[in-house]
Amino acid sequence: MHRRVVITGMGVVTPLGHRLDTFWQNLTSGRSGVGPISTFDASNFPVRIAAEVPASWSLESVGENPRQWAGAPRQSSFALAAGISAVRDSGIELDRFDPLLSGVYLGCGEPFTPFAPLVGSISQSIADQKFNSATFTDTALRLFDPQSQRQFDPKMPAISLAARFNLQGPSVNCIAACVSSSQAIGQAVRMIRRGEVNTMLCGGAHSCINELGVTGFSRLSALSQHNDSPTQASRPFDRNRDGFVIGEGGAVFVAEEYEQARRRGAHIYAEVTGYGSAQDAFRVTDTHPQGRGSVQAIRRALKDAGIDGQELSYINAHGTGTVLNDKVETHSIKTALGSAAYDVPVSSSKSMLGHATTACGAIELAVALLAMQSNTLPPTINFDDPDPACDLDYVPNVARDVQCQHILSNNIGFGGQNAALIVSRVSEPRTCCQHAA
Repeated sequence: MHRRVVITGMGVVTPLGHRLDTFWQNLTSGRSGVGPISTFDASNFPVRIAAEVPASWSLESVGENPRQWAGAPRQSSFALAAGISAVRDSGIELDRFDPLLSGVYLGCGEPFTPFAPLVGSISQSIADQKFNSATFTDTALRLFDPQSQRQFDPKMPAISLAARFNLQGPSVNCIAACVSSSQAIGQAVRMIRRGEVNTMLCGGAHSCINELGVTGFSRLSALSQHNDSPTQASRPFDRNRDGFVIGEGGAVFVAEEYEQARRRGAHIYAEVTGYGSAQDAFRVTDTHPQGRGSVQAIRRALKDAGIDGQELSYINAHGTGTVLNDKVETHSIKTALGSAAYDVPVSSSKSMLGHATTACGAIELAVALLAMQSNTLPPTINFDDPDPACDLDYVPNVARDVQCQHILSNNIGFGGQNAALIVSRVSEPRTCCQHAA
């Protein structure tokens, strides 16, 4: 019999807000966070849109000095702010507990930021027909200084959060493509269940909105090119979908052993009852056409939670808006749940938030927890022309009131990696966003 694990606090930094109440209001009203790219000059790129965290946001929102993080990747700021907000939201006094029994497990990807100027410099030199080896060498030497590169290590956000709160237990970062933060949360939960720790800050943060990120995904033909209509560009499960929109942001949670949370009178969002992970073992660049890894991840999460598919109240889908992903994910849900799949509402918050790559699973778990708390499902916006291959209930365009008992958050990653999390109601929910940071 494993120990129970509950979520008692969360913090977010997203294109639709960094306060939980604002974030949730924007999601349920169907607002899109997609617009023209502003973090770099994308005027000559084939894709010129993204879902960016607003330029008005800074670490000052949580009382931190942004200058202390000047030059660091955006994901580091997102993770720090989300983590601080989560601790405040939880009301937990971490210094009251054994620091050896508290840790951090995040899913933060390679920030790519140090390479972006190199790509831009070389691209411009080629365009001007002035490229030579000296151009490459001089730029590379400026970029790859060991001292400055240390801050770009993807482990740094987890290390920084551990230092910020004196968490001397495990400090781990997971890189598993688009399932990174889901895997991190699932593994953190398992650590608490096994008694290795009592408290974990878990989640993830990322940003690929730079020259290298946009170039790479464009070369893969994965991005929507609806540059003239950005708010309509992300169209999961719609017949006219043409790719995903790059997003960014982060979400961090306070996960606790249930008895510890109960003793301190913590507000509980939900219990993490199910976690499943599986690999397609197919191709590095392609999802298995039958979604066999996703099917197994969902089935394992259901088994872990001790429920049947028909007991699910809602599925927050990976729902990227690419032709293949949405078709395969729909098939995976139907295979895993059987006929019950047609009775479970499914929606994609990526239709509003874009695809935050390694951070998407954490942000979408925050969506699931807020849906649990408010008994409201966010819609899939831009769902105007149903695709016959995607024939489930995708909560089209308008939020829906549904009593939520068990919610599945599903993620599918590049390279055939898959993860699924299930959260379940523990007791009467607190007022929506009562402790929004």
